[in-house]
Amino acid sequence: MAKSTKKSSRAKEKETDWQERVVQIRRVTKVVKGGKKLSFRAIVIVGNERGQVGVGVGKASDVIGAVRKGVADGKKHLVDVPLTKANSIPHPVKGNSGGAKVMMRPAAPGTGVIAGGAVRTVLELAGVKNILAKRLGSSNPLNNARAAAEALSALRTFSDVAEERGISLERLYS
Repeated sequence: MAKSTKKSSRAKEKETDWQERVVQIRRVTKVVKGGKKLSFRAIVIVGNERGQVGVGVGKASDVIGAVRKGVADGKKHLVDVPLTKANSIPHPVKGNSGGAKVMMRPAAPGTGVIAGGAVRTVLELAGVKNILAKRLGSSNPLNNARAAAEALSALRTFSDVAEERGISLERLYS
């Protein structure tokens, strides 16, 4: 009995087909007693294009290992994104991470993803199809990706707000 549930969860994981995109690979060095030790840092964004996205960072002595660790880290830091019928976000939102600030506004169907750099990648892998986004401040890809993920995690739907206030959805509109 236990084996069948394990198999079905594995099959379900394959069905959700996660996509991963490497935003940046940096060669970093650490100065040690014997000289300089080289390693690689990979910034990876993981998403299923159905409302879940995560930003991960991995460091290893080779690029492939760094990307693998980044994917694992991204899956640990997943954010659920509430999408509207127009595949946009429910309301304008801002996010901060380090020196990076990201501003996002919902857009009408047919607008597309108007964003640049790491923010664009985060939005595409989250499944957002129509949005206006602007990054302000830092141009650091890691901080911009984290700011975008933080902004998406701050989104709330009408039903969430009604539940928090303890009133019905109909009363929220009036």
